[in-house]
Amino acid sequence: MSDTSAADANYSVTADELRQFVERYERLEAEKKDIADAQKEVMAEAKGRGYDTKVLRKIIALRKRDKDDLAEEEAVLEMYMAALGMA
Repeated sequence: MSDTSAADANYSVTADELRQFVERYERLEAEKKDIADAQKEVMAEAKGRGYDTKVLRKIIALRKRDKDDLAEEEAVLEMYMAALGMA
């Protein structure tokens, strides 16, 4: 095998691998878009039923958080609010 044909073979393998990475990423992007569209539909349905979607999104974000971190933040929030005469 000559140096040129070996280089061509390496380039071909690299190009194929690169193409696979790009195509996998593009498929994931399409899936991500589909999921985002489905999430929008859920929120639109909830809004149509009279739910406050801003509050729903806040609840979803809170459910993702660690319980201890959330409790600590709530305690600090209550302390600050009390200090400002808001509690």
